[in-house]
Amino acid sequence: MSATTQPSTETQSKEERLRSYLKQKAQDGEMYFKSKFIADEVGLSPKEIGALMVKLSESATDLEVEKWSYTSATTWRIEPAN
Repeated sequence: MSATTQPSTETQSKEERLRSYLKQKAQDGEMYFKSKFIADEVGLSPKEIGALMVKLSESATDLEVEKWSYTSATTWRIEPAN
């Protein structure tokens, strides 16, 4: 019942897809969003985006990621790193 080998490569591709989307959207400056509003555009569930945003906030060197506020869902703030 071990299903731990496949998800790591799957997660990497999802993380890269989300990172590319965010870099493109933040090209002109900061951007605020809720996962549920970009889920269809990225092809991920809001829950997947939320989990990946936590990872990106810790590891992304090309983006500044900040958990901005929480009102019915987390709002994230991103901008290109200086």
